[in-house]
Amino acid sequence: MEHGDGSAGPEDWRGMVESTIGHYDQNAASFWAGTKDHDVSQNREALLTAMGHPLEGTKGTVLDLGCGPGRDIAHFLSLGLKVTGLDASKEFVRMAREHTGAEVLHQDFHRLELPASYFHGIFANASLFHVYRPHLPAVLSSLHDAMIPGGILFSSNPRADEDTENFSGRYGYYMCYETYAALMRKAGFEEVGHFYRPSGKPRHLQPWLASTWRKPR
Repeated sequence: MEHGDGSAGPEDWRGMVESTIGHYDQNAASFWAGTKDHDVSQNREALLTAMGHPLEGTKGTVLDLGCGPGRDIAHFLSLGLKVTGLDASKEFVRMAREHTGAEVLHQDFHRLELPASYFHGIFANASLFHVYRPHLPAVLSSLHDAMIPGGILFSSNPRADEDTENFSGRYGYYMCYETYAALMRKAGFEEVGHFYRPSGKPRHLQPWLASTWRKPR
């Protein structure tokens, strides 16, 4: 539900989640056309560098959380990694399976069912900001549990100078670095590093916060 100031209220959080998923289901083809050629190599390299790439097979098991139509799954597969995708949009799941041939899980982030201590890396590119704010600690804990000790989580989210919730058909929680870092540390992660995107711009023209985190050994 949208408040007069554009923020999201707690009255019907499931409705907000379903509306967000529905948006992507309805716009899956245009989303793919608009994002398939996006250069996110800096983000992918942040994950792989922290993981100690090159890795192969089960030594490089990656979860693409919020995989969309499968752009990044395809890239990680091309490096010889074992990749599982996950998305809440049934259309994205269908497209990612067709595009990559990989295992793609159809799961809502708020209801994750993942194997314990399994993934060496998790790539959460432009996805975690859709988690309803009060549920984010539990979601991060679930991801922590799903990673091997020493595993790496990369995430990139729209940032804000002050934490802001917004619902205009899609739910989004935009955080400053300090808020996100505190949530990650509370979930048990230690920071590897962070940066703002796109690179080479003044901070006010860098709307994305990218960060890399390790589950302690």
